[in-house]
Amino acid sequence: MDLKMLEDTPAWEWPEDADNIILGVLRNDQTDEPDRLLAVELAGDCTVINDELADELLAIVSEGRNSESLRARAAISMGPALEYSDIDGFADTEDVSISENKFHEIQESLCKLYPDTTIPKKVRRRILEASVRASQDWHPDAIYKIYSSGDESWRLTAVFCMRFVRGFDDQILEALESKNSDIHYQAVCAAGNWEVDAAWSHIKGLINTKETDKYLLLAAIEAVAIIRPIETAEILQDLIESRDEDIAEAAYDAMAMSEAFFDEEYKDEED
Repeated sequence: MDLKMLEDTPAWEWPEDADNIILGVLRNDQTDEPDRLLAVELAGDCTVINDELADELLAIVSEGRNSESLRARAAISMGPALEYSDIDGFADTEDVSISENKFHEIQESLCKLYPDTTIPKKVRRRILEASVRASQDWHPDAIYKIYSSGDESWRLTAVFCMRFVRGFDDQILEALESKNSDIHYQAVCAAGNWEVDAAWSHIKGLINTKETDKYLLLAAIEAVAIIRPIETAEILQDLIESRDEDIAEAAYDAMAMSEAFFDEEYKDEED
């Protein structure tokens, strides 16, 4: 199976040697840019990423001779492995994608690379966006700084990062009013992740407005189930019957999520 076939195949159906296929492409000096970009994207999938692939991704990010797009893509590809490792830990050695040592090495490397202003802005943005998936002490200050910078692209990165780092409720509420649709979307996701109750009326309004773009509506549906699960069924009932399968499925999943929350709360009270 070659790289293109991997792209066209669900990751759970990839062969056992998929990591070696991707690694071979990344290590081949004759590989053209489109294939390298595809390889770094596939390398970040949690079904294949391991210490060797992580090493290659780090090397690509660090090498200034690589294209800006390649370095940026390699950086963001490390994000999922950082997040899952941070959440799941390393107790079950058979179920980890990267080792604990590699996890800390990636964190340290991204922390050192981010402040280097000789690195292109797009790459630095992706370094920060990947590294916050396993939050560290240096992240809040970095996020505050770029959110206040006045640069729209940095502001977008800041609001994305607020989805993973606590303590930015006021900035999230402010970002909900942004005319930049991407910032608005990230703010809705962040408000849901941190159960920002003050965002409730805004997010409820997105669900009740027919003009809301689909991608934003899907984010709002998920957010309401987290912020006020007790009101989820009433608000999303009509969307369950939507002719759009994605919207109907999202509404159904959100209602199931809210019911699971109540089941857990009831169980806690019984205990």
